[in-house]
Amino acid sequence: MLTVFYDGTCPLCAKEMNALRAYDEKAKLNLVDIHSEAFSSHPDIDPTAAMTILHGKIDNQIILGLDVTAAAWKTVDRKPWVQALRWPVIRWFADRAYLWFARNRYRLSWMLTGRSRCATGQCDIRTSKEDKA
Repeated sequence: MLTVFYDGTCPLCAKEMNALRAYDEKAKLNLVDIHSEAFSSHPDIDPTAAMTILHGKIDNQIILGLDVTAAAWKTVDRKPWVQALRWPVIRWFADRAYLWFARNRYRLSWMLTGRSRCATGQCDIRTSKEDKA
């Protein structure tokens, strides 16, 4: 199982987590908001670092940034093009672009959604298949 530690106050981040959850028909992902109580059961993940770059854990190994994104989309068998971002020729550029995105995610969220942060402090993430209806 892949555990993804995401920023639940970021509208764009929440949108991607909702998309992943919608495709996770075999329940292979564990999506953990780093601002939730559930995050406290993961003391090996530094919250400050997790606010800087996306963190994930698979087989007790911590992975970061686009490695998490690529693993998540591969886990749900969607968006195969994301795997190209891990190719050696592209990886260096993609990682720098991701770090820029991560630093500017609230500003980008505002530009794309009109919200820099979610109204209640946390974005709505669907928790079950019934929520998709």
